[in-house]
Amino acid sequence: MIVVMQGSATGEEIAAVEEQLEKSGFVPHRIQGAFRTVIGAVGDPQAAKVTGLERLPGVEKIVPITAPYKLVSRQFKAENSMIKAGPVSIGGEALAVMAGPCAVENWSSLITVARLVKKSGARVLRGGAFKPRTSPYSFQGLEHEGLKLLSRAGKETGLAVVTEVVDVRDVDLVARYADIIQIGARNMQNFTLLREVGRCGKPVLLKRGLAATVEEWLMAAEYILAEKNYQVILCERGIRTFECSTRNTLDISAVALVKQLSHLPVIVDPSHSGGNWRLVLPLSLAAIAAGANGLIVEVHLNPAEAFCDGKQSLTPDNFSHLMGRVAQLAPALGRTLAAPEQDTGGA
Repeated sequence: MIVVMQGSATGEEIAAVEEQLEKSGFVPHRIQGAFRTVIGAVGDPQAAKVTGLERLPGVEKIVPITAPYKLVSRQFKAENSMIKAGPVSIGGEALAVMAGPCAVENWSSLITVARLVKKSGARVLRGGAFKPRTSPYSFQGLEHEGLKLLSRAGKETGLAVVTEVVDVRDVDLVARYADIIQIGARNMQNFTLLREVGRCGKPVLLKRGLAATVEEWLMAAEYILAEKNYQVILCERGIRTFECSTRNTLDISAVALVKQLSHLPVIVDPSHSGGNWRLVLPLSLAAIAAGANGLIVEVHLNPAEAFCDGKQSLTPDNFSHLMGRVAQLAPALGRTLAAPEQDTGGA
C-alpha cells in the first residue's frame, strides 16, 4: 500500500508514520516528491486494517497497490524515475546510449573504442569483464584485470562504465570499478544476487530473462528496490521464441507496456536481440520510437576478430552512422541526444 502524506506534513509526522508501519510489520520506503511525500509500505496487506494510519497526523489517504510488484509500479510512483550514473542521467527526454565491446580484450582496443563511441555521442562505456558463456570452453573474460581496464578507460574518457556481475561474491569488487552494475539475462531470477546488488547502492541495469514474462521481469526489479536501492534501469534484450532467423525476438510491445506499468527507465539492446549487425540500426530506431530511454550497443574495432559476439557488433563507423540516424529521429519524438564531439584536429 501507499501512505500519501499531506503537503504540510512535518518531518516528525512522516517519521511517526514510518515508525507505526514498522511496528505493524511493514518495511517503509519513503519517496519525496515535489509537493508531498508518499511512503510505500511493503508487507502483509491485511495488516493495514489494524494500523489506524488514517488517524495519524499528516496522513492524507491510504492507497492500496493492486499490482504484484509494489515499489516498481506507477501506483507507487507516478512520475518517471531518473537514474544518475557518473556524468549521465537516464530516464528523461535525453536518450542515453551505452556502447563498447562485448568483452574487454586488451587496453589498446578498449580505449580506442571508448574514444570513438564517445566522439559519436555515447555517454556510457559497456564491456564485459566477467563473461558467462554457454560453453565452459569459450572466453570467460579478463575478470579483475578487465574491471581495472574499464575503470581506467572511463576515467580517461569521462564516460560512465557499465559491466556485468555474475557471482554474488564479486558484487563488492565490481561495484568498486563500475558506475552501473549489470545483471545479465541468465541471472535475472538469481534472487540472492539481486538482493546483494540492491544492498551495494550502485545503479543496476537489469536485463530481461531469456524467456521471462514482463511480470517476472518487474518482479525481479522489485527484489532490488525492496533493498531500498531505487536506481534500476530495465533492459529489453530480446526473448527466446520459436523464430530462429534472429538470435532472439525483440519485444517492442514490452517497451511500451513497461513504460505504462513502471516508473523505471527502459533501454533496449538491439545487438543481442537480432544477433546480426545489419539489424542493429532498424531495431534501434524502432526501440526509440516505442519509447525506450536509450540503447546498449556492441561496438568492436574488428568484429571478425572479436573474442565473442562479433557477428552482432558494429564497427565504429557503423556506430557513428547509427547515432546520426538516432539524432535525426529523436526531435520528431520530442527527445534529445547528446551531440557528437567535434574533431579539433591534433594528435
